[in-house]
Amino acid sequence: MAKQDFDFAKATEEFFGAFKMDTKMFDDAAKNVAEFNQKLSKIALETAKKNAELTNAWTAETLKSVEAANKIQKDPSAYATVASEFASAHAQAMPEKLSAYAEVAKAAQLEAVELFVAAGKDVQAEVVAATKEVAAKTKAA
Repeated sequence: MAKQDFDFAKATEEFFGAFKMDTKMFDDAAKNVAEFNQKLSKIALETAKKNAELTNAWTAETLKSVEAANKIQKDPSAYATVASEFASAHAQAMPEKLSAYAEVAKAAQLEAVELFVAAGKDVQAEVVAATKEVAAKTKAA
């Protein structure tokens, strides 16, 4: 096979270098997108960690209850009572557990909305500044 020394990055740079334009806008846009994605990812990761903590705690509680219910009973009817008590306790605890998940989701949603609103304001400010700059250049010409 023939040796290929084609450098795509260099060719792209040379191609766009032939067009006289300021690439600062593209560089700034890429930087802004990366920062936005980092902030959004941070929200998602923190939420996932909190959900994992809730799940681990719930699992530990359930296993502790199973361990307590797994004792030998003298009377066979006691097994039905133990199972009933186990199911009842978990049915009563479930709304509280699910509420904790809902609170985590609500907090993440609020953080995400705040992030989107802030990003929208930043974009709006950049558009206004760019429009004023273009208007000033047009007026000067």
